[in-house]
This record gives sequence, C-alpha cells and structure tokens, in this order.
Amino acid sequence: MNIRAVLIDDEKNNIDNLRQLLNAYCPEVTVVATANNADTGKEIILQYQPDLVLLDIQMPAKNGFDLLKSLPKFDFEIIFVTAYDQYGIQAVKFAAVDYLLKPINTDELQLAIKKAFEKSLQKKQNLRLENLIQLLQQQQHKDEHRIALTTLKETRFVLATQVIRCESSNNYSSFYLANGEKLLVSKPIFEFEEILKSYGFIRCHQSHLVNKKYIKSWVKEDGGYLLLENGTQIPISRNKKDAVTEALR
Repeated sequence: MNIRAVLIDDEKNNIDNLRQLLNAYCPEVTVVATANNADTGKEIILQYQPDLVLLDIQMPAKNGFDLLKSLPKFDFEIIFVTAYDQYGIQAVKFAAVDYLLKPINTDELQLAIKKAFEKSLQKKQNLRLENLIQLLQQQQHKDEHRIALTTLKETRFVLATQVIRCESSNNYSSFYLANGEKLLVSKPIFEFEEILKSYGFIRCHQSHLVNKKYIKSWVKEDGGYLLLENGTQIPISRNKKDAVTEALR
C-alpha cells in the first residue's frame, strides 16, 4: 500500500528537508503536493484527497489548527511537525497520529509513518467491510422488490424473484410465475428488459427474457436452447449467444 501525502509548512527549506527524509527513510510515502500557508494547504487537501497530511502548526496568519477547523471534514491521518512543544494537548484533540518536533529525528519519523500506515489501512479495511455489508443488505432487499404488471383486469405487484420468464407476442408480454400463473401484460418485452436485468434476467432471444435463477442447463444441440427447471425450452438466438455466455459466468 502506498501512502499519498501532502506537506504543509511556511518555510520552503523545511518542506524540502522533510521530502528528502521521506524519500530516504519512508519509500512507501508519495508526496503529491506541498503548500506554504493554510489557505493553499486547504486547497491541496480538497484537491488531492491525501491519506496523510504532515502539517506545521505555527504559520503566519492562520496556523495548522485553523486550517483543520476550516475543512468540512478530515478523513486523512495527521502528523504535526513543529519547532514548538506546547501544542501536544491540542494535537490530541485532532486525533493526530503523531507529533514530531523539529529538527526531525528519522527514527521518530519512521515510527510516525508506520502508525499512519496502520491507521490508514485499518480505515480502508473498515470501509471495504462497510461497502460489503451495504451490498449484502441491498441484495437482501432486492429479494423483496416487486414489479408492477398491468393486465386487462388489474395491476399485480409481483416479486421479481417469482418471475420465471417473460415471452413477447407483438405488443404484449406473457409473464410466467413460479406458482404456475401466467399474466398477459399489454406492454412489449423491451420495456421490461432494463428493469429485470438488475434482477438476473437474461435476454436470450428477441422474444424471451429468462430469470437465470430457474435455468437448469444450456443445451448445445438443436441450435442451442436454455432448459429451465420446469422443463421449458427457451431458444437462444445467434446474436445473443455472447451475452448469454457472459451472463451465465
């Protein structure tokens, strides 16, 4: 894992020195931008979205704390770098990874970067876990989604997972349900294709949409067809074979 960092210090020689130390002792850190005042520092943080900010505290006009307070959020790690030692308590309030005094000791710098690396890695692992949980929750909710099928007599709200297949006939579409029902809807099949695609349906033929949940096998003889669990054979058109192959992977 590479750590993307920005350096903010009002003295250029301090930035140059810190960059050299990072290059020599912390190769996992890539400096993506630098700034010599709080306002420019805010701009580069918002622009580059770094993993780590090495921030001087004592700067003219606005100090490092003023910079952090001006940000809408700070989802990066912070290492304060300063020539003064009276800011320790304030640094803790901003959940700083570490607090380095100038001149910078290389062992302390390496230790601070290691802590930043571990915290950043943990955050990304937590984010991946949160994304996975959200994805699973969305998938669970999908099983409860219903689609509206309007027949001559009524509008039926049917669970998408209970639709086995859909077959078109001119401007009508027949929906075959898992409970054996057949619903005739006065809409062409293409109006349902995009809706049903997100629920695992495959357009295998100009006239057929099939829920892959109910596909038993792809039979290659007789021009090729999909055999469903209930024994129904659904043709596969020549120009849909690649799409069917991709969907069934």
